[in-house]
Amino acid sequence: MNKLCRGCYYTSNHSSNEYGRIIIIWKDTISVRIRHQSSQAVTCEVKIQGTAPFVYTAIYASNERSERTDLWVELLNTYQTHSLDSVPWMLGGDFNQIVHPTEHSHADVNFLSASMVKLKDCLHHMSLYDLRYQGSFFTWSNKQPDFPIAKKLDRLLINSQILNLFPNCQSFFLPGLFSDHFPCLLDLAYKTPTHGTRPFKFYNYLAKHPSFHQVVYEAWTQAGSTAWNLTVLCWKQKQIKSALKTLNRDNFSQIQIRMSEANRLLQHVQVQAMQTPTSQLFEMEKQAVERWNFLRMIEECYFKQRSRINWLKEGDLNTTYFYRVVQSRMSFNTIHSFILPSDNILTDPLDMSTHAIQHFTTILGNPLLESPLCLPPPGLVP
Repeated sequence: MNKLCRGCYYTSNHSSNEYGRIIIIWKDTISVRIRHQSSQAVTCEVKIQGTAPFVYTAIYASNERSERTDLWVELLNTYQTHSLDSVPWMLGGDFNQIVHPTEHSHADVNFLSASMVKLKDCLHHMSLYDLRYQGSFFTWSNKQPDFPIAKKLDRLLINSQILNLFPNCQSFFLPGLFSDHFPCLLDLAYKTPTHGTRPFKFYNYLAKHPSFHQVVYEAWTQAGSTAWNLTVLCWKQKQIKSALKTLNRDNFSQIQIRMSEANRLLQHVQVQAMQTPTSQLFEMEKQAVERWNFLRMIEECYFKQRSRINWLKEGDLNTTYFYRVVQSRMSFNTIHSFILPSDNILTDPLDMSTHAIQHFTTILGNPLLESPLCLPPPGLVP
């Protein structure tokens, strides 16, 4: 590696049929420390003011298959040597290799090759996955009109710790202009559009609360003992929804904080009970253990439902795994913008909301001014 100037490093990539460089440039307000470098990759620690440091690896893979295999081995060694499983890590650049047949535009490429499997296994072992992006799916083309080919050779990969540090980060693949590759622009502080209220969602763990049945019964009977028509049924459901929201807010909101507090209280009581063994302190310890275990179970149920993993049974206490799945799902499922038929992009939440309503109105028809199914029964005030 050679130093060009303050805030700029490059490494050269030489082989029998290619010549390339990896160049890293940064501003004085950013601190960069090179941790490992080779002809195909540069790994550095990046510190931006106001945030914790993270690791970034720039990739420029060789055109030669054997040399790319060496790169996958090198990445695995770097991952283990620098303990990158426990720190925020980004990895991006030109991999010169696809991981699935769908990442090749030619119909004849319809099977997993050994080269695809090697890269895919490597990324799986390092727990890396594509950061949600906007722009073209394919990132490289041969620019040959007689036999056009496009592939996804460029990617920006992250581990779950990156989403802890930059929960709203997003990448954009921009047009290549004069290049045969599409460049990737990363926004670490992308503002997620938000508008309106969140829809009600019933969490399964609510049924585990000791007062669940009583709360539902009281809310149901408050709007009358029997629902004779859909209007009354709709009103009863609204009453139950309001009661369940209150039950969730009062007992399970910020579940991670509640669980941590219960853990600290348990440790405090256990120390007191060992220093001064009394019946009262032992009873307090028993109650603290029960509450801590209960909240641990609630926390796992919460993240399991949000992660939508149905092939694991409750009780495995895979909360960390579920939390990572939730993070990745939220990153991929969040709608950041709309691309209109005119190729204009909407990012303002109000404009996006208006456009969505107009779009579905044309499909479903004009909305009713007032739905009789959502009116309260006579004599009841909402």
